[in-house]
Amino acid sequence: MIEAPELPPLAHERARAILDGMAATHVVVVGDAMLDHFMIGRVSRISPEAPVPVVEFVREFSLPGGAANVACNVRALGARVSLVAVVGDDPQAAEMRGLLEARGVSVSGLVTDTARPTTRKTRIATTRNQQVARIDIEKSDDLAADVETALVGVIDDAAATAGAIVVSDYLKGVVTERVMRHVVAAARARGIPVLVDPKVPHMPLYAGATLLTPNHHEAESASHIRIRTADDARRASRALRETLRVDGVLVTLGEQGMWLAHEATDGHLPALAREVSDVTGAGDTVVATLAAAMAAGASSAEGARIANEAAGIVVTRFGTAVATLDELRARVG
Repeated sequence: MIEAPELPPLAHERARAILDGMAATHVVVVGDAMLDHFMIGRVSRISPEAPVPVVEFVREFSLPGGAANVACNVRALGARVSLVAVVGDDPQAAEMRGLLEARGVSVSGLVTDTARPTTRKTRIATTRNQQVARIDIEKSDDLAADVETALVGVIDDAAATAGAIVVSDYLKGVVTERVMRHVVAAARARGIPVLVDPKVPHMPLYAGATLLTPNHHEAESASHIRIRTADDARRASRALRETLRVDGVLVTLGEQGMWLAHEATDGHLPALAREVSDVTGAGDTVVATLAAAMAAGASSAEGARIANEAAGIVVTRFGTAVATLDELRARVG
């Protein structure tokens, strides 16, 4: 277990002021949107054809995933959100638009690429929330030049009134070197933070970002430091800050909580959830809450405190989920 001094506590009055300020903010989310499709069934026997369970279908549903889930998390906190992403010309794109509109997320920033499908991850799970298999439909090549140009234009329009920009990278082709450079430049021009939920192969692209939110496996891989103790977490996060030339790094450590390394603050946040049902999408919630908080004037440490509360909510639920503004208000007093 990681034992280390915690980040400074957040006063209830300050937390409420940040949460109240979220409604006046605008957050732009750029990245890989996808459909999280769930097929739920009962398992009572093993197939005679192969050593696999037979799943008797009960129900199915879809949820916005990836960057789309980040956008839904931002909207659930009361902020206005613009999702800038790429979808295919297919029924899944129409389903994605419908799911987003139902959650109050504008779909005007979705760019259609006729050469690729809308990314969809189908999870086959039991009625006891045990995942049996996953089927991915996707094309992960970098965007074609014309689609990339269209995306950059949408980013320019959306960023004009933004208080923060989130980059949600799932290595599905949207976060290219050109797109990332453009995001950083647009944010610098407005003096607003850029927060990145990263992937290891793209780490060099994120130079100039305000804050990265890798999980501990990504932090270990990118820093070449195994994280087992507080000192390990401190060294890994500091190494990433210096190597990648970013202002701060918030490493999510699962049941061990989070570690924030920033030029102004360095410290640990313990995990808050007593029972964990599913960590799917928890990273989306963390970066979305951080962005909404920082757009409302929070420091990185204050935003991390609030994001830790949000993560403690969503990991108790199955599938991609959101933490609402009312739920956070109840937790922070």
